Amino acid sequence: MKNIRLDVEYDGTDYCGWQRQSEGIPTVQGELERVLSRILQERIVLMAAGRTDRGVHARLQVVNFSTCSAMDLPRLAHACNALLPAAIRVGGPEEAVPGFHARFSAREREYRYFLIEHPSALRNRFTGCSNGVLDLSAMRRAADFLPGVHDFRFFSREPSGRESLLCRITACEWLQENGTLVFRIRANRFLRSMVRYLVGVMIAAGRGRVSPEEFLSALESGMPHRLPQVPAAPNGLFLWDVTY
Repeated sequence: MKNIRLDVEYDGTDYCGWQRQSEGIPTVQGELERVLSRILQERIVLMAAGRTDRGVHARLQVVNFSTCSAMDLPRLAHACNALLPAAIRVGGPEEAVPGFHARFSAREREYRYFLIEHPSALRNRFTGCSNGVLDLSAMRRAADFLPGVHDFRFFSREPSGRESLLCRITACEWLQENGTLVFRIRANRFLRSMVRYLVGVMIAAGRGRVSPEEFLSALESGMPHRLPQVPAAPNGLFLWDVTY
């Protein structure tokens, strides 16, 4: 058996997230497993670095799978791209060491959220929209409180019974690029919808509906109180990078 690693890029707009679901529900994992199984003539099960939500995109998703096939890897990638929908592309195929696991071997992941202040017909597919001018300085002050280890149970959709909901944030900032606000965050792990909830709160800070200090208090106490808990739209979010 070989352990094969692939890099995957996808536009998640028309998919119900990464994770395979029941028959008839379109997911990125389901599409890719279907194509790989057809090419290799064996059942392929993918392990992924992260499970993105419905409508979320990936600049770099990393997967691995086991196979008995001796097919040349560049040929495998070419065949995949010929059969996959245009919204999913694969590249960088390589044989990984036997113990490599796309999820458990990862040291850090990076997400980026792209945000515009006014609606755009041309950019809507890949950006969230605040529908109004934001105070970027307030959003940056809120983001400055995030680095470190925190319990994000109230900023996610994870089941409350999970044993550990601690995440270590190693980098976090708001940038401005060509009229777009970009939220960049790196961590050892992310909870379900965590980035979207954090962006939602920081948009509220940018609108003056919550102060950065109130956000810090909620983060330290684990009690969001009156903080708005509305996740930002999924279309602005990208799984951007995975570090091993």
